[in-house]
Amino acid sequence: MTEHTGSYYAASANKHDPFPTLSESLTCDVCIVGGGYTGLSSALHLAEQGYDVVVLEAARIGFGASGRNGGQLVNSYSRDIDVIERTYGADAAKMLGSMMFEGAEIIRERIRRYQIACDYRPGGLFVAMNHRQLETLEEQKANWERYGNTQLALLDANELRREVNSDRYVGGLLDRSGGHIHPLNLALGEAEAIRLNGGRVYEQSPVTHIAHTSPAVVTTEKGQVTARYVIVAGNAYLGDKLEPALAKRSMPCGTQVVATAPLGDEVARSLLPNNYCVEDCNYLLDYYRLTADNRLLYGGGVVYGARDPDDIERLVVPNLLKTFPQLKGVKIDYRWTGNFLLTLSRMPQFGRLENNIYYMQGYSGHGVTCTHLAGKLISELLRGDAERFDAFAKLPHYPFPGGRTLRIPFTAMGAAYYSLRDRLGV
Repeated sequence: MTEHTGSYYAASANKHDPFPTLSESLTCDVCIVGGGYTGLSSALHLAEQGYDVVVLEAARIGFGASGRNGGQLVNSYSRDIDVIERTYGADAAKMLGSMMFEGAEIIRERIRRYQIACDYRPGGLFVAMNHRQLETLEEQKANWERYGNTQLALLDANELRREVNSDRYVGGLLDRSGGHIHPLNLALGEAEAIRLNGGRVYEQSPVTHIAHTSPAVVTTEKGQVTARYVIVAGNAYLGDKLEPALAKRSMPCGTQVVATAPLGDEVARSLLPNNYCVEDCNYLLDYYRLTADNRLLYGGGVVYGARDPDDIERLVVPNLLKTFPQLKGVKIDYRWTGNFLLTLSRMPQFGRLENNIYYMQGYSGHGVTCTHLAGKLISELLRGDAERFDAFAKLPHYPFPGGRTLRIPFTAMGAAYYSLRDRLGV
């Protein structure tokens, strides 16, 4: 049996009844492969609309990125709206821009409606390491305001120092419509909401085959599901064999996270007085926030190809101490790695494998909010309104150059180039 990784989130998860393993043959309207945010959001939207849904998770609900991430509600996409407009045109930008802030709103609505205890706190900061990055944040503010975000404030170095007790930054952008959560508890709460709405959720039920037939047949190790529609939502944990066409267009990458011992209220508030979450503007960025029990949770250290590094602390703690040297000697209680799925364009990939088999993947580090949007869009599509889903599906899905063999070194070379630019401030 595949259990949760040894993360702070797994150790502090809400008590919940486990979901059963599929050991029979079922029929349903929609079978969803993957029990992370994409699958859970899709299932919950569809169950609320009366669809008979079955969710199949290979391990535990929220086992992958959805239960391991930094817990930050970051709006927009991994490519911001100005890049989208230059690359795909004004019409695409207008449609995608109109959805940039919807995912975070969906999460807040889910928390309210189903009373999900996941430590939600409002407010997120983007912080600039140099003046070039600060200029980029000024442009981001203007772009986001064009698309309706009125909860932004640009902070100079002194103003930012009152929010983040570190001398690393020259300024930042506060997004009050962002925020942070306990991501695994959000996933577990959404799974319970699916069950409340009549949906069926199965854990420890890895899918071994999807028959591209009508109706489709999804086979697991101990059972099968016959469904009118299938949604493939395995993302970075789908593997290369189940749907090889999806694996060719994406690459799993690892990000590392540590959580300190509890710091106490006084020390915690001295670091982040208003309890905002933070991410910097580097290409290989760091991100951090406080947990509900006053730990500092700090992440970064991207590893291409999703291998587990030997020493997570070596990758993360030096930057933590550069940011907060006052924490020298702090004890690290938890350390873990988790995979996100990178695409060459850095845009999410939505589409159809058959007329009745759909996929959504590749959020490239912006998965918490965009996955929740994805679930709403697939529910609209199955109701007969494909316009918003197709705004994403029309974007080109490029394969990585060099195929599986060379995608990791090519991407790492590109990352090294951008990291050098970050350090030089150009």
